[in-house]
Amino acid sequence: MTTTLATDSRDSQSLAPKLLGVIGVVYGDIGTSPLYTIRECFTHPGAPGVSEGAVLGVLSLIFWATTLIITIKYVSFVMRADNRGEGGVLALTALAFRARRGKKWGHFIVLLGIIGAALFYGDGVITPAISVLSAVEGLKIATPVFDPYIIPLTLVILTLIFMVQAHGTAKVGAAFGPIMCIWFLVIGLLGAAQVVNRPDVLAAIWPNHAVELFFTSPWAAIVVLGSVVLAVTGGEALYADMGHFGRGPIRIAWISFVWPALLLNYFGQGALLIENPAAIESPFYLLTPSWGLYPMVILSTMATVIASQAVISGAFSVSQQAAQLGYMPRLEVRHTSAEEKGQIYISRINWSLYAAVVILVVGFGSSSALAGAYGIAVTGTMAVTSVLAYLVARHRWGWSRWTALPLFAAFLAIDLAFFGANTIKILHGGWFPLVLAVALTTLMWVWRKGREILYRRRYRDAIPLATFVDGKMYKRAHRVPGTGIFMTGNVGVVPFALLHNLKHNKIIHERVVLLKVETTDEPRVDDDQRIEIKDLGDGFYTVIVRYGFQQQPDVPRALAACAGKGLGFNMADTSFFMSREYFVPSPRPELPPWQEWLFILMSNNALSATEFFRIPANRAVELGSHLEI
Repeated sequence: MTTTLATDSRDSQSLAPKLLGVIGVVYGDIGTSPLYTIRECFTHPGAPGVSEGAVLGVLSLIFWATTLIITIKYVSFVMRADNRGEGGVLALTALAFRARRGKKWGHFIVLLGIIGAALFYGDGVITPAISVLSAVEGLKIATPVFDPYIIPLTLVILTLIFMVQAHGTAKVGAAFGPIMCIWFLVIGLLGAAQVVNRPDVLAAIWPNHAVELFFTSPWAAIVVLGSVVLAVTGGEALYADMGHFGRGPIRIAWISFVWPALLLNYFGQGALLIENPAAIESPFYLLTPSWGLYPMVILSTMATVIASQAVISGAFSVSQQAAQLGYMPRLEVRHTSAEEKGQIYISRINWSLYAAVVILVVGFGSSSALAGAYGIAVTGTMAVTSVLAYLVARHRWGWSRWTALPLFAAFLAIDLAFFGANTIKILHGGWFPLVLAVALTTLMWVWRKGREILYRRRYRDAIPLATFVDGKMYKRAHRVPGTGIFMTGNVGVVPFALLHNLKHNKIIHERVVLLKVETTDEPRVDDDQRIEIKDLGDGFYTVIVRYGFQQQPDVPRALAACAGKGLGFNMADTSFFMSREYFVPSPRPELPPWQEWLFILMSNNALSATEFFRIPANRAVELGSHLEI
């Protein structure tokens, strides 16, 4: 008995920090949704007027949306689809691709993953803008004097958020959990105080109120459905952050703390509106006593900063995965914490997001205007997740069609219902995430397709390495001391850089290594599985170094590990040879001219292989080559 109690005590002590981290990082986005969700359900053009029946209908929709989408779909089912513990749309794409291979299915799955990632960036742009703006707008409730300063103050806060990214957020992150715990406690208590005054509002739990809203005011109900989706924004974060915290703490935090606090606040806002319909101006802030309004604005701003930080970090993570999986050009990834591997910073992504966020805030001018842009990105990503999760359940978990299809078809139907309801907002801001998603999907698809074409052309007429070595095609060349490492994408053929060096310099190193860095469809590759060495004889070797899509390549470190497998390297007498490719349009193009132009533009702005693979600049030799695309 004593041993059991001691074990339980240790387990609870180890679980507590994880739960705190989950509350601080995972639930920032969905946790700040009460700031604007109820208001938007009644103020969007075409929405119903504030009446007891309409309020109960809206609350019923919110309750069942959070139940079906978050609690059942994500927490109970989708989070089972982990790629070696990792979640998120690209991790799910890699898992589905592995489960359902083949040219036809492969292209479909890759396209779905690219669309999902593109929509995620829309979420990454809109969340900081709408969250911080809605928090600062609380100042107008206190006094209209602040009205002219809302936009400038929002821009100042957003600028500080994006500036701090380069310095890392590990230290600031330690405070996220306690702040968000206070946030959920406060909004839950404020809501509970109103529910106590109007306990009849709890009748909204019964779905007949939502059904009645559709029967009495069908068009208004569709408009409301497009705003109710704001209550489930951040649902993807539960899945995406699974690798950081594990599914257990995420599930426990949601069911035992976050979900009850959110429901209490939503129902409290509903009770307030039944008592005072004029409170629709800002039902969230009007829950707060007048003496607590300014502290509530400060707390809300802190919570939205945390939500924004989580989404920005998520954009960095998705970008790193996309570059590793070949959906994006190589990016400079900087690690901002020696202890936390997930703490990364990508300058280009950071400032691109910042520019888009500033344009949104200035262009739309209010959180209400931005709300119309939010739902499309969120519901689109959710629909992609449902399709990919079905493929994983069917072809990886081994579920029968009659088990998997009804379940995930139901999830997809819900996602598409919300997506359809949001299409009426296209003219009211919904066009923005669609335009952004189309643009990013195009860029990623063109990049992936262009790289496939280049791979075929580069190696189509290449000399097989076995023929080159066995036939001693280099016998007239002078063998020089040292090791020459030739980076290549195919260790089965002779790299262009090797032939170029042989042709022009008439030399070849005593030891020649063809090195390929390969990214797998798993998030991580263990150290003992990372390196594969093959001795071809006469001083020729092939080395394949494998990384997961969440790992950053480090060639010098990998070569140091080769010593344990019998192939040691002295960096002082080792030279790296790489082809520096310059692309030109092809007279026989496989891409349309505008796609050729896009691909060449992206290639010219990609990070060099020397920097990306962390190769010492003083040991690298780049040999230029012109390639047709």
